[in-house]
Amino acid sequence: MSGIYDEVRVMLHAIWRRRWLAMAVAWAIAIVGWLFVSQIPNTYESTARVVVQMQSILPSAVGITTADQQKDVDRVRQTLTSAVNLEKVVRGTDLAATVQTDRDVADRVAGLQKAITITAQQDNLFEITARGGSPKITRAIVQKLIDIFVEENLAGDRDETSQSLRFLDAQLEQRQKQLQDAESKRTDFQNRYLGSLPGTGSLTDRMGTARSAMAQVESDLAAAQSSLAAVNGQMAGTSPTIAGAPGTVTSGPARARLSAIQGQIADARSRGFTDNHPDMIALKSQLVAATAAARNEPAGSAGAGGASANPLYLSFRSMQADKQAQVAALSMRKAQLQGDLDTINSKLAGDPAVAAEQGQIERNYAVLKDQYDKLLADREDIKLRGQAQTQTDSIKFTVIDPPSAPRVPSAPNRPMLLTGVLIVAIGGGIGAAFALGQLRTTFATAARLERATGMTVIGSIGEAVTQVQIAARRRNLMYFGGGAAALGAAYVALLGVEMVSRGLAA
Repeated sequence: MSGIYDEVRVMLHAIWRRRWLAMAVAWAIAIVGWLFVSQIPNTYESTARVVVQMQSILPSAVGITTADQQKDVDRVRQTLTSAVNLEKVVRGTDLAATVQTDRDVADRVAGLQKAITITAQQDNLFEITARGGSPKITRAIVQKLIDIFVEENLAGDRDETSQSLRFLDAQLEQRQKQLQDAESKRTDFQNRYLGSLPGTGSLTDRMGTARSAMAQVESDLAAAQSSLAAVNGQMAGTSPTIAGAPGTVTSGPARARLSAIQGQIADARSRGFTDNHPDMIALKSQLVAATAAARNEPAGSAGAGGASANPLYLSFRSMQADKQAQVAALSMRKAQLQGDLDTINSKLAGDPAVAAEQGQIERNYAVLKDQYDKLLADREDIKLRGQAQTQTDSIKFTVIDPPSAPRVPSAPNRPMLLTGVLIVAIGGGIGAAFALGQLRTTFATAARLERATGMTVIGSIGEAVTQVQIAARRRNLMYFGGGAAALGAAYVALLGVEMVSRGLAA
């Protein structure tokens, strides 16, 4: 332990002997360092926080959703530091006094892009930070950015809506002309080829529908012809008249039909038909008509062996007329469909490209119609959105922390740098004295000399100092203390100047 203590004493003694060198090096390092620190420009930082509240009053189907609004805010936040917006900042603040040419503006814009930071703290809360050499200009930059942010979202959205409406109107007008042309071609083609065919759609679809209708008509016609043949067969085996008993009154056809209908009603009721059955309703309707006809028919005369009309034959006669009319109608319908199909087939045989032409026309018409309907729906949605933006505030901006007015520069930390330079200067001076002592080796003690030479030191003579030397050493010590105090005073003075300059800048 004593050896370490001796080494420390020897090192301190060597440094003390070269204390003027240490003082000179310390002053040199301090002056150079403080001069460098003084040349570092102050950087002031101004911050503000803005919260964005989404207010969606329309359903999501209209297109105004919170996600869309958030995208708009993110878009403006990302483009807020674009060259166009930063040029507005330069020309809208005191920076305009420092520019004269477009190149100066470009330089200021490039500097602002590095000095402005926009940080999203939450989904709807973000912070705007600007750094500059003047606290007033820095605060003005942040305020201008907030103004541009609000303007881009409120006025920008409405301008975008107006531009969208103008674009959609132009597209709708163009699509409407194209759709009218397509409709004219479609109508002309239908008049030439498809006017008589049933159904809608392409030529193939209509011909398929016509063939299906033809098959149905043929089936109905076969059934009607079969029913007519059955009625004819029954009529062939039925006598038109029946012989009357002597002295009976003959009746005319109306009364005979009335009797036949009454017999059919009685037969239907015996089979369990109710009055709501369709056949019973039809028979009752026929009964009313037959009763009115029989009431107007003159009564027949009595005679012996007179003949009267057979009611069953008259019923078969009526059914025969209905079936014949049905067969005639179905035959006409079949002939019409067959004629239409023959006409189309002949046209297709003469011009095979008709089907392809009709398919192309239908496809073009369908595409144009879908595009027109979609554009019309989009236009109405955007129009409603624009009305909502005009009459309400869909996005509300609140500045919760206004731009701060910095009083203390955020960089550099000049007091710390000045203190660091002083510490480095003192350390550099001590290090220089210690290094010189190591280069110029002396032996401060007899034991150090013995270790260095390996020989025994017989004795040592202490230094004899006269009064004149003592007085000179005291003067030197006073001068050294004055130099050290001056170094400390210079450090304190620089700190004072820094505090005063901060107060003036604020």
